[in-house]
Amino acid sequence: MRILIVDDERPAREKLRRMLAAEPDISAIEEARDGVEALERLPAFAPDLLLLDIQMPEVSGLDVAASLPTPAPCVVFVTAYDEYALRAFDANAIDYLLKPYDQPRLQRALQRVRERLVQQRLAATVAGTDAQAAAATAQQTAATRPPLPAVTQLLVPERSGTRIVKVEQILWIETADNYVILHTAEGEPLMRQTLAGLLEKLGPRFVRCHRRAAVRLDAIASIANLDKGDGEIMLHDGSRAPLSRQYRAELQARLNCG
Repeated sequence: MRILIVDDERPAREKLRRMLAAEPDISAIEEARDGVEALERLPAFAPDLLLLDIQMPEVSGLDVAASLPTPAPCVVFVTAYDEYALRAFDANAIDYLLKPYDQPRLQRALQRVRERLVQQRLAATVAGTDAQAAAATAQQTAATRPPLPAVTQLLVPERSGTRIVKVEQILWIETADNYVILHTAEGEPLMRQTLAGLLEKLGPRFVRCHRRAAVRLDAIASIANLDKGDGEIMLHDGSRAPLSRQYRAELQARLNCG
């Protein structure tokens, strides 16, 4: 198991590292001093688990959890404040450690993470060997549990700090190499993320309108027809997004449902 400890207090990070040293199945541990550093370390380190403090300067642990890439690592919140428990589990956390915790309590949380990781690996194995069985299992699981909540904001690292972009501010999205451009009325920040992965996080408010673009449904003012079945989407702020014939039927169906 690979673990990233995220806490702005060095003694708290050191305590967790000492306690984790007693666990035989942990192969790597790294530390981040705040939420921004945690998000920067994620791609290269690829942790299985985030042990994540909630109250941190600039970017909170809840903000980090809302900005994780897809597929996301497991999250266990570690905090001195019990008033965040409900929001933590809304963020799909596996457990919530309240400081001061002891070794047995940490071990119980780690055991829950191990069970989740086993489930994920079994699902991946089934998907590779029997796609139809995997699809049936996924449908049964989806029928018995509520969908994961869509994120409400995105954290975009920039040279001067971190920009917090509310999802309701995003008008449309387009790809740019390994990044996506978030078109908002306040600017066009770049985010290192695939379009497909970001749409999965954003939920049903957004729909793909082009191979390289997606649009927020309630930002659409009208659709103009172009040649060969393509179109152009006019947004309420006056900006425009491309519409290819490949995605036109789905977009119109989603508009009709709304």
